[in-house]
Amino acid sequence: MPDDRIAHLVKDVTRALVRALHAGLAEHSVSFGHWTYLRILWERDGLTQRELSDEAGVMEPSTVTAIRSMEQLGYVTRAQLPENRKNIYVHLTAKGRALKAKLVPLAEEVNHIALAGIPVREVNITREVLMAMIENLAGRD
Repeated sequence: MPDDRIAHLVKDVTRALVRALHAGLAEHSVSFGHWTYLRILWERDGLTQRELSDEAGVMEPSTVTAIRSMEQLGYVTRAQLPENRKNIYVHLTAKGRALKAKLVPLAEEVNHIALAGIPVREVNITREVLMAMIENLAGRD
């Protein structure tokens, strides 16, 4: 609906993007929740579980559950440092790193499909507006 509030439009676009990405991830037996952590670890491997939770924006118990599952699938390992037994560090395995080559192109394709027919100038304006909205709302937490 053209007169719908921005929040509703963003939510609807998010749902459509997630649904499309979820379908592609499922072909590789990767859950959407695992995708979130993999993306973070591809950029910054070796984070603590707490840091992963913060980066993903989820509660630490949810992260622990997901990381345990990802460990069973062979995507990550967890380890404590001898000098710091408090923190648990999460590292990608070769299998977890290899998923990047398969899954990033899939996500890029979803974005490509979503942006089909929209001029680059408008995409850039949309990106700027969304970033400004994020900044505007960041102080309200």
